[in-house]
Amino acid sequence: MPTETLWHTLPADEVAARLTTSVGAGLMPGEVARRLAEHGRNELPGAPRRSLLSILLAQIANVMTALLLAAAVVAVLMGEAGDAATIAVILALNTVLGFTQEHRAERALERLRDMSGPRAKVRRQGRPETVPIEELVPGDVVLLEAGAIVPADLRLVEAPQLRLDESALTGESEAVLKATDPTSDVAVADRTGMAFRGTVVATGRGTGIVTATGAATEVGRIATLLAHGVRPATPLQRRLDVLGHKLALAGAVICVLVLVMGLARGEPWNAMLLTALSLAVAAIPEALPAVVTIALALGARRMARRHALVRRLMAAETLGSVSVICTDKTGTLTENRMQMDAWWTPDGGTTPSEELVRAVALCNDATTGARGASGDPTEVALAAAAAERGARRHELEAVLPRIGEVPFSAARARMTTLHADGDQLLVVTKGAPERVLPLCTSFAAWGQAGALDNIAASQELERLAGLGRRVLAVAMRHVSRPAGDAVTEGLEHELTLVGLVALRDPPRPEVREALATCRTAGIPVVMVTGDHPRTAEAIAADLDLLRPEDRILTGAEFSALDETALDRLLPSLRVLARCAPAEKLRLVEALQRHGGIVAMTGDGVNDAPALERADVGVAMGRAGTDVARETADLVLMDDNFATIVAAVREGRRIYDNVRRFVRYILAGNLGELLTMLLAPLVGLPLPLLPIHVLWVNLVTDGLPALALAFERAEPDVMTRPPRPATEHLFARGLWQHVLWVGALIGALTLGTAVWSRARGDANWRTMAFTAIAFAQMWHALAIRSERTSLFRHGFTSNPPLLGAVLLTLGLQVAVVYMPPLQRVLKTTPLAPSQFALCIAVSGLVLVAVEIEKWLRRDPALPAAPAMPVRDG
Repeated sequence: MPTETLWHTLPADEVAARLTTSVGAGLMPGEVARRLAEHGRNELPGAPRRSLLSILLAQIANVMTALLLAAAVVAVLMGEAGDAATIAVILALNTVLGFTQEHRAERALERLRDMSGPRAKVRRQGRPETVPIEELVPGDVVLLEAGAIVPADLRLVEAPQLRLDESALTGESEAVLKATDPTSDVAVADRTGMAFRGTVVATGRGTGIVTATGAATEVGRIATLLAHGVRPATPLQRRLDVLGHKLALAGAVICVLVLVMGLARGEPWNAMLLTALSLAVAAIPEALPAVVTIALALGARRMARRHALVRRLMAAETLGSVSVICTDKTGTLTENRMQMDAWWTPDGGTTPSEELVRAVALCNDATTGARGASGDPTEVALAAAAAERGARRHELEAVLPRIGEVPFSAARARMTTLHADGDQLLVVTKGAPERVLPLCTSFAAWGQAGALDNIAASQELERLAGLGRRVLAVAMRHVSRPAGDAVTEGLEHELTLVGLVALRDPPRPEVREALATCRTAGIPVVMVTGDHPRTAEAIAADLDLLRPEDRILTGAEFSALDETALDRLLPSLRVLARCAPAEKLRLVEALQRHGGIVAMTGDGVNDAPALERADVGVAMGRAGTDVARETADLVLMDDNFATIVAAVREGRRIYDNVRRFVRYILAGNLGELLTMLLAPLVGLPLPLLPIHVLWVNLVTDGLPALALAFERAEPDVMTRPPRPATEHLFARGLWQHVLWVGALIGALTLGTAVWSRARGDANWRTMAFTAIAFAQMWHALAIRSERTSLFRHGFTSNPPLLGAVLLTLGLQVAVVYMPPLQRVLKTTPLAPSQFALCIAVSGLVLVAVEIEKWLRRDPALPAAPAMPVRDG
């Protein structure tokens, strides 16, 4: 199959013949596998995924490595070959650790990318299937519907009212009406019989045969020219990167001070230079970006296990600060398991007439296959109810073939199908009653006909909606067949109402608890729905979403509000009914103007602007369109509101773990710097040798720091108010904690050194070395919770951290007592009493942090002033 074939110039049946496929049956699995091997996966050329070598080289090309190499060179020049070798080993260990961290993060991200890949609806073996778009091959038959993203280049064979937004490819903003006829060899924008990868179905539906995949598509040829790029850092990573640079600068200043003070005391310049370089290594929190990436990736994986698929990594952290959730009703708060609840005919009957049942079956896009009906849940429920009464669409269309349709859209809130009925045209319309009833001038029921009584229909509508039912109006008319069977909205007038249908969608059982959790967490929830206000109110009341002071508005009422009135009503708005996509966008912008961090759900192509504008756009994985899923930050694979709440909880956990890491690293680094800076002031020579500083930095910035990313959520994680969008990472006491704990670690280390040296202990430096290493391990355990005691929190609830701490302690014992390591690290063995003293002195860090947590918990003490959080 030469790629140069001009598929748009060939009739559809010839395209199918050349590609050896059948529009009605599609391809067989064996043929799909053969063509996949021949043509490759349907993937666009992109930035190459990072190889193991590139990750390894990234560990070498950084500031810390340069400082370690400089320290090794200084050691060689001093004639300290042993020190140089030890530094080389530390450099190798640090490189391996960094490589392991980044490789793990890359693997986590790759798994997320594989999970979040878009899917396409195809016809294979004669039945519809949903497959990853990467598995499409030339000859596949693809089914398109409104909101879908075209997954490959297609030659269209069916295109009723199909309009594609091709702006991403051609720059043309107007949606293009497609057809199935061949065209001459014209420009891409004029090939009306083709659908190109990356374009969007604006309206209608279609069927097409795949003619090109991957780099052979039109957009693939463009992507080939742009296949270079770098994955951007998350906002949190960028903030921490800036923080790291500032800390490195501060550390450099302190290192120069240590160098100058040491030289002033008469210390050898070469030893002081090596010490200064070692301190510079300790001052740089080089693990910050890697640990943040790992924390975000691990959180995203945990969300995926809860059916929340993170498409953009930064959303995993942003979820933790969400202060208001705007959610759809159908399928999110409810089960999306529509079932027929009641029929109503204009004569007041509750048994459906033949006309009503037939109309419900005909004006329906649900498809029936071997696995049962599929499609929109409302359509499936209506088709099932009609089939129970003997009306099946495929049987009816054998007599009344569908020859056209005016598809449903959010703006129209109705759909119409047209059927050939002899020399006449049968027009069948169903949709929102307020959009259908004004088009009706008469009624029909059980063979009776007459002028429509709108009052009776409206009263029944209000009654059913008040019960929480979704109500649709169904109407029809016969007209003379227009020339060419033209399908226009102009046919939707002077209709005859044949009845109302009411459907019930039960609330999800877990949603009440999720909404209660949101209230406890200070997160208001706004239900945004296209349903009738009475229906929306009944569902909201059933879910305990409404309070007496809360407001319910319709989309029209919401649009009519000026900015002043909107700002006044916004805090009490809890239900927005009959809401159009443009009103969703205005709602998001208004909430953000009030300082809210907004999560907005959506499933349609018209929801994309609101999803993109929201701080966290949430798309439905089952009911959502491709456009919504591609625009969103988070995809709910189960379309469940409770999953959003679980994701918010995970987002708060991620942010807390990042704060734990920052608190731990900075306090430890500050303790090391203060130990070296203040030693001359208390009459000590260097309390830690350069090799000790490098060892402590490697041990404490390694596995224990990484293991903090696995810490479980605090018990009160969903009882706190949302953190403000402008809150700094060091807020809520973090910077004060870093200062006093860093000062405490430095003081305990210096105190140990001064005391043991005053007693004449030759191993005083080893005692200081051991005390500072143990102090940081106690700190790692103590900061697992900001308020809960470690003894209540449990030592074993974070196995990776416990393992990392025990391993670190074991290594420290080894360098103190094993002769080969003693020579390398310049240590001497400690007496049992000395070792016990190091444990006891360093343990004061745990005691002090526990006291800090007790003060935070004590209700009798004045609480720290909270930052204001405005109700979204």
